[in-house]
Amino acid sequence: MKNLKIEAVILAIGLVLAGYFIKSGIDTFASRDRVVTVKGLAEMEVPADKVTWPLMYKSLGNDLPALYTQINNTNQKITAFLTSKGINSEEISINAPEIIDLEAERYSGNEKPYRYNVTTVITVTSTKVDLVRQLIASQGELLKQGIAISGGDYRYNVSFDYTSLNKIKPQMIEEATKNARAAAEKFAKDSDSELGKIKRAYQGQFSISDRDANTPYIKKVRVVTTIDYSLED
Repeated sequence: MKNLKIEAVILAIGLVLAGYFIKSGIDTFASRDRVVTVKGLAEMEVPADKVTWPLMYKSLGNDLPALYTQINNTNQKITAFLTSKGINSEEISINAPEIIDLEAERYSGNEKPYRYNVTTVITVTSTKVDLVRQLIASQGELLKQGIAISGGDYRYNVSFDYTSLNKIKPQMIEEATKNARAAAEKFAKDSDSELGKIKRAYQGQFSISDRDANTPYIKKVRVVTTIDYSLED
């Protein structure tokens, strides 16, 4: 009988201890699951550091050799204009002419005044963004030499790019992380908790876009970081 009582006491103590450890384990598990996920945004406006400027013009005629001579002379004039304004020769490339034989077109319709329509493109690729912008504004000087630079073709639009992302990445990631932590601290305060350590962090993708349609030479760089913080009582 005495042994049964001792066993009962031991069993009762065991159940109490088991309950304590189970509760402790549940509390620890619940604490581990207390996580807040926040996002931090960083944005920066930067000037473009590369420009691509296609100068496209058309030539019409019936005699291909004569057109070739005319195009060669025009290319020399455009190249001279660019180099005289500060563009280096290695920043200039001349594409092969694109020739359309209007008589060979299946649906050409009525007789055309000219047989050949030739498109020529001279492309400036440079890091001298401000200089090229000035030249774009002053390309009317070419009209005085009888050269009409055509526009309106989406294939030959001026494009501005920002190529120095690696220089500003650390600064932007730091700012995005600070913004994320500020949001996490506010959440912890509102929930009567203490902010713990970072459990996981995701940098996110950097994006580069025009600031607006009127200033494509000003770029907006953007990154969003996602961070998981633990919450503590």
